[in-house]
Amino acid sequence: MSHASLVVPAYNVESTLGETIRSLLAQTHSDFEIIVVDDGSSDRTPQVAQSFKDPRIQLVQQPNRGLAGARNTGIAHARGRYIGFCDADDLWRPTKLAAHVAHLEARPEVGISYSGSLLVDAEGRATGLAQRPRLRDVTAAHVFKRNPIGNGSAAVIRRAALDAIAYRPEGEQTRDWWFDETFRQSEDIECWMRMLLSTDWEIEGITGLLTRYRVAPGGLSSALNRQYVSWERMVEKLTPIAPTFMAQHVGAARAYQLRYLARRAVSAGDGPAALENMQGSIASSLRPFAEEPAKSMITLGAVCALAMFGTASIRFARRLVARRAA
Repeated sequence: MSHASLVVPAYNVESTLGETIRSLLAQTHSDFEIIVVDDGSSDRTPQVAQSFKDPRIQLVQQPNRGLAGARNTGIAHARGRYIGFCDADDLWRPTKLAAHVAHLEARPEVGISYSGSLLVDAEGRATGLAQRPRLRDVTAAHVFKRNPIGNGSAAVIRRAALDAIAYRPEGEQTRDWWFDETFRQSEDIECWMRMLLSTDWEIEGITGLLTRYRVAPGGLSSALNRQYVSWERMVEKLTPIAPTFMAQHVGAARAYQLRYLARRAVSAGDGPAALENMQGSIASSLRPFAEEPAKSMITLGAVCALAMFGTASIRFARRLVARRAA
């Protein structure tokens, strides 16, 4: 059995996949396999994967099933005790796998190990922003409100923890699901929350910005709306698992989610969407202002500046948001 399996979901990523694979091959912990899942690409994505002759790389091709479906296919083919995910436009630092393997071996109660991430632009240049999440004493409430894992390329997960939440939905004939393939957004947090609410596995981070996470510029209000709808559907799905927990925390978690979407709208220069999401956040709960007053006030200031002064204030608003970006 390979010590670790690195799953790379890949859909029309011919321009970035090669760099991603090279970053994984450069890991100082060498006992691993790489499973590239071509999720129905129409470009040269599979040819890029096949151009690497390293025997540790396996290419699996399938009709498009979305990110969750590609991850599930990777897990189904994985032979490792630990499974890491790296999206095909992100990069891992050379020491990332070694650090997570050491962490998981030292802490047998931890099911998900994660790290912070450096944010880079479309060309791979550092943006000056980073995700520096909470690392210790992480509860389901922390994940619900602020999702410290941050992105899909930050986590390395114990196979046993994944298998503890595996299920086979009605109509699925060939394999279990770990991620819910009916979600095209919020599939990460749905998985993490389902694990925390239904098992005894813990989640814990390690120090360092070990992932280079690529962020796309701008964004559309329609995408923000879809993300919020997906988040609410996640809440609806998980509420029967832990109704008391949900009743206690959903207001604050919704406020944090809407505050995040307000910041995204500011970055996209969409004043009405930023204002609508920030108003929704305040109406849901004032907990973010009590728990993270500086970040909440900066976000509110950026939203108001954009709403009052329009696109002329975008740069100013972005600087305000950047000071406390997640």
